[in-house]
Amino acid sequence: MKLAFDIALRFLKSSKAQTALIVLGIAIGVSVQIFIGSLITGLQKSLVDKTVGSAAQITVSPKEDGNFILAPQAKIKTIKAASPDEIIHPVAVIQGPAIVKTADQSTTIVMRGFDWDAAQGIYKLTDRLVKGKLGTNENDVILGEDLSENLGVKIGDTIEMLTPSGKTGNFLVTGFFDLQVKSLNESWILTNAGTAQAFLETGEGVSQIEMQVSDVFAADEVAMLVEQRLKDNTLVVSNWKAENEALLSGLSGQTASSLMIQVFVLISVVLGIASVLAISVVQKSRQIGILKAMGMHNLKASLVFLSQGFLLGILGAFVGIGLGIGLSWSFATFVTNPDGSSLVPFYIDWHFIGISAGIAIAASTLAALIPAIRVSKLDPMEVIKNG
Repeated sequence: MKLAFDIALRFLKSSKAQTALIVLGIAIGVSVQIFIGSLITGLQKSLVDKTVGSAAQITVSPKEDGNFILAPQAKIKTIKAASPDEIIHPVAVIQGPAIVKTADQSTTIVMRGFDWDAAQGIYKLTDRLVKGKLGTNENDVILGEDLSENLGVKIGDTIEMLTPSGKTGNFLVTGFFDLQVKSLNESWILTNAGTAQAFLETGEGVSQIEMQVSDVFAADEVAMLVEQRLKDNTLVVSNWKAENEALLSGLSGQTASSLMIQVFVLISVVLGIASVLAISVVQKSRQIGILKAMGMHNLKASLVFLSQGFLLGILGAFVGIGLGIGLSWSFATFVTNPDGSSLVPFYIDWHFIGISAGIAIAASTLAALIPAIRVSKLDPMEVIKNG
């Protein structure tokens, strides 16, 4: 084995230009795989983060409209027990429709109330406040910045709200938020749990329990565990995957197209290596013939070219990793949105990179099988005779 490896290394060193060409071909293939894989993964993560990253991914709510979830903290404890490692940021939410009245106009909104600290995990409201502060006192509220502009409301103003049941209340505006979703910024008014329960008349109950999961793509599986754990026919457990089939279809299409591109790149690399090494067999046939005439077995002669393929794969993989990461970083740095932020965030998945490198090495070694088989069939005397 060592002899075959040493001869393979000598052959590679004796044809530096050819070796560099093969390494470059493998490197380009690996870099394209890494770049496309990182690009698609980064795009998917960015898309998922913007759509469901700051929203509830699993929601537990009453089956019948108008009902409420009683003893919410006990329910949250039961829910957490369904999957302690996956379920994160559970929060009890009180919500309901209302009409906001100002001196000039009125509009329909959704009032949502919760414990600010518990809601921070999902909505990150302290980071989303563009002005003012969270309202901790009774009848303090914060508005979406688009809603505040539509109503002409400023911090410190008092707004009047009316529920469908006819209850009215006056509320102090303490801040404006931006959830980066225009429809929510135009329709949500947020407040603390006590204010929402009193105004919407839910008593000690809540409208729903929201939560996120560690792996967003496992939301449907975790939702099933939650439903089994609760064993409550009066509650419904929904998840973002069931409600966003179009988004999931698009993500699946991106993944499939990425895999197809990577497969074709890999095939082209394998064919290129096999053809170049086949030419190398012709170039080195005299040396191989002499070695076989001196007693080298067919297996060891074949191992020479398999070792070449393995070495070329390693070199190409390492160079390709560097090129791929460089391409991904360049794209994330120089391709930006109008506001200067990256169009697709720079993302490195070392697990994926390791798999890409491993596939390149395996493919390069397998590509050397063709010339290796050809070498094993060489007649040493015929090769020496024909020079």
